[in-house]
Amino acid sequence: MEQNLNLYHIFYTVAKCRNISGAARQLFISQPAISKAISRLEQNLNTTLFLRSSRGVRLTETGEILFRQVESAFDAICQGEEQLRKVQELGMGHLSIGVSSTLCKYVLLPYLSRFTRENPHIQISISCQSTYQTMEALEKGTVDIGLIGENERMEKLVFYPVQEIEDIFVCTRRYLENLCKRVSFPGKPSAGDLISHATLMLLDKKNITRQYMDKYLFSEGISAAQILEVTSMDLLIDFAKIACVIESFVREELESGRLIRLAMPVSVPVRKVGFAYIKNAAFSSTAGKFMDFYMECCEGNGKL
Repeated sequence: MEQNLNLYHIFYTVAKCRNISGAARQLFISQPAISKAISRLEQNLNTTLFLRSSRGVRLTETGEILFRQVESAFDAICQGEEQLRKVQELGMGHLSIGVSSTLCKYVLLPYLSRFTRENPHIQISISCQSTYQTMEALEKGTVDIGLIGENERMEKLVFYPVQEIEDIFVCTRRYLENLCKRVSFPGKPSAGDLISHATLMLLDKKNITRQYMDKYLFSEGISAAQILEVTSMDLLIDFAKIACVIESFVREELESGRLIRLAMPVSVPVRKVGFAYIKNAAFSSTAGKFMDFYMECCEGNGKL
């Protein structure tokens, strides 16, 4: 194939120059070598490609057909080389990230904001999905990096913690007052008493946070009177009756008094979220650049 490609390159140059002497000067080879290469290609294809005259050469009908295809192929090669040049000079590339909508908003976007400023020519695709869906996407190779919650099914992954998160239970003051009016609690109700008589808002059962909270509630012997499932933590925050949310994501609401934190008898154990990718998998240069950026942020005490 390499030898044939050289013959096609000579054919292409002769066809562009319309004479053998011009092609020889351009290719830095002798005219007899070019004539020999053209004859060999004609023999291989069993056709005549050029008509020769004192003025030079012109393509035959079959030569025109071949030239159109060869020209398209060499144009594609030139475009590929130009694209590679831009990738190298401008730092172009593509990065695909899998992340839940909640982690995307509160954890990923601050990192991407600075990363895109420093790497404006990198195209980024974000797939908003659950942690388990992101892990499946990593295994299939449809995303480069995942921002996920640490869990028990990570033996195939390399995991770099970004931050610890703490799950808490919150409610609005109005809902708490109405609940206390509706239910006659003997004395001051505990958080468990409130949850056992309330509508508890949780993420859907496929979500890793929901599974984590189900284990916690079971271990503490707490069961809600009614559970309302939603697909986004933003909905939990916006429409909280009694809801389980991540403490660092609702600090503003807690400070303003819009939400009240329920004092649980035992705090929910903290857990980690972080960037992950498949062990020993082919890792793109762009994905490597993002992870290098993250490590630099860590060395700077996580400041973005």
